[in-house]
Amino acid sequence: MEFQKYILSLLMIFCISNFSLNAQSPSPPQKQTIVLTGGAIHTGNGQVIENGMLRFENGKITFVGTAGEFIPDDNTQKFDVTGKHIYPGLIAVNTTLGLTEVESVRATRDFDEAGDLNPNVRAIIAYNADSRIIPTLRSNGILLAQITPQGGRISGQSSIVQLDAWNWEDAAYQKDGGVHLNWPSRFTVTGWWAQPGGINANEKYDEQVTAVYDYFSEAKAYSLSAPAIVNQRFHALKGLFNGLKKLFIQVNETREISDALEFGKKFGLSIVIVGGRDAGMLADKLKVQNVPVMVQSLFELPASQDDDIDVLFKLPALLKNAGVEFCLSIRKTWDQRNLPFVAGATVAHGLTKEEALAAITSSVAKILGIDKTTGSLEVGKDANIIVSSGDVLDMRTSKIELAFIQGRKVDLDDPHKQLYRKFKEKYQN
Repeated sequence: MEFQKYILSLLMIFCISNFSLNAQSPSPPQKQTIVLTGGAIHTGNGQVIENGMLRFENGKITFVGTAGEFIPDDNTQKFDVTGKHIYPGLIAVNTTLGLTEVESVRATRDFDEAGDLNPNVRAIIAYNADSRIIPTLRSNGILLAQITPQGGRISGQSSIVQLDAWNWEDAAYQKDGGVHLNWPSRFTVTGWWAQPGGINANEKYDEQVTAVYDYFSEAKAYSLSAPAIVNQRFHALKGLFNGLKKLFIQVNETREISDALEFGKKFGLSIVIVGGRDAGMLADKLKVQNVPVMVQSLFELPASQDDDIDVLFKLPALLKNAGVEFCLSIRKTWDQRNLPFVAGATVAHGLTKEEALAAITSSVAKILGIDKTTGSLEVGKDANIIVSSGDVLDMRTSKIELAFIQGRKVDLDDPHKQLYRKFKEKYQN
């Protein structure tokens, strides 16, 4: 009986491995100069150029302007995108993309390390560039992602990947740029969404916060010393104290956010609030300390019965009006493909379309520290570009027709389209 279970487990892993294989090959490096002409260029920083022209070569943007200002030569590959829209490639953040394939199958999940304190864990080396989920994101314009470990008090280090690669080494866009801390919660919620339970106070909250302070105090002391024996956990935190890395703090409630801000200030850290459900109540403090927010999961229900039903939808506009840098994110892996439509929902609650676009392009790049190379359509930056026949923020009209990552034309086929073609052929006959 035990042998049969063993064989069954091996067969399940084999089937999952074959199911999760992405058969698409990455595109070769750009060899020919490419020009997109006639479309509306949304630069990502608020500017829109009607009847625009965008030129890029060797993976870099070399011209952004109005059609007619630049005359391409005969050796240039030209795409007439008249009537269409040109955008920077979208960026997904705080995601387990490539770290999990089927969320309900434990064998495909590799984002949560055992133990509470794992700053030395590197998400990048677990990244699966052959994930079948990746093409579904590219089809909706997402070309870069911040892959992030989960679980414990300190989850580990995140990296940024481009979504057209042979392996994790090829995919790496920025390695180990952030450390992720799950701030202690003052309350625990019992039950689940279909049968909510009560809310209980965490009596160990102060004790847990003190433990975080103590750990970082030891790590800071280690960073200022020259130890004979390397402590891998403390060594991974050195970049926080010399400004080379950012600390992403998952926190939502008002008092918890305030405590996290004080923590960052005490240790002189560059921090980012992730989640930030109640960040609007502390917008002034966030502005003064120049702390950005990754607004997460707008489609969740409000935490308090006294809140407006659309309180989370209004949060981005509230932060924008207060001068707080922010971007948008989604919790899940498969759901990441809906990122542009989450941004679109904020347009009905106070943001302009260009501000909503920035929240998934240029603002993301700035928060992640990669804005010198990507996030907007500007000369000198990487040619991470998408072309849509309609408004990319509107699920009714968005249709990505072209995508380029560092100048390489990317295959936009995906499992969803393959299934559509398969059954369309069956039922049309």
